[in-house]
Amino acid sequence: MIKTKTAIIVAGGKGIRMQADIPKQFLELNGKPILMHTLEVFHCCDPHIQLILVLPSSQIDFWNDLCDEYSFTLKHQIVVGGQNRFTSVKNALDSIHGRSLVAVHDGVRPLVSIDTITRCFDESGIKGTAIPVIDLVDSIRLVTVNGNQSVDRSSYKLVQTPQVFDIEILKNAYNQDFSPLFTDDASVVEASGVTINMVEGNRENIKITSPFDLEMAEWLLKSQLK
Repeated sequence: MIKTKTAIIVAGGKGIRMQADIPKQFLELNGKPILMHTLEVFHCCDPHIQLILVLPSSQIDFWNDLCDEYSFTLKHQIVVGGQNRFTSVKNALDSIHGRSLVAVHDGVRPLVSIDTITRCFDESGIKGTAIPVIDLVDSIRLVTVNGNQSVDRSSYKLVQTPQVFDIEILKNAYNQDFSPLFTDDASVVEASGVTINMVEGNRENIKITSPFDLEMAEWLLKSQLK
């Protein structure tokens, strides 16, 4: 059976670390809000993908105004988010019907590459799960109550989004009760007993959470457009 592709873009940030008057996903990056860049890259990867944008109810009118202001007409469905990321993703899943491969992506990761998205969907289509990861380049130390010690960084990976799953796997995982140990969708799926498969991410795929991140994203985006 042919499976459609769906991307859930989660954008519930408040921008506290950004020290901005508006939530970080709405800040301008190279001429338009961050969130518009994020939606567009998934559409560029596959024009037929179903786009679901998850926003707090208090931000929906503001987003619609931004779409008018920037003449943003890319088709997408809006779902009201919940109290946390877990319930927000669950709300979005409830709006999806039929067989699909579902990507869950942070709204403030606008520099994810088309190659990374493609790898995640391809791997998930074969094995049911796929998350993008990159190698650590810095030394790391394990901190315990007894002090700290160096650990082998080759045993660890930095995890990115989109994290892509067969919809049946993802919906089954989100039938669990919430746990504070759920830091991303992979941790939710893994807790349901399903193996997580890793693919190569792209180092530019940073999560914009601070003014420094925004400056870095601006530089990276302009470098790509040269």
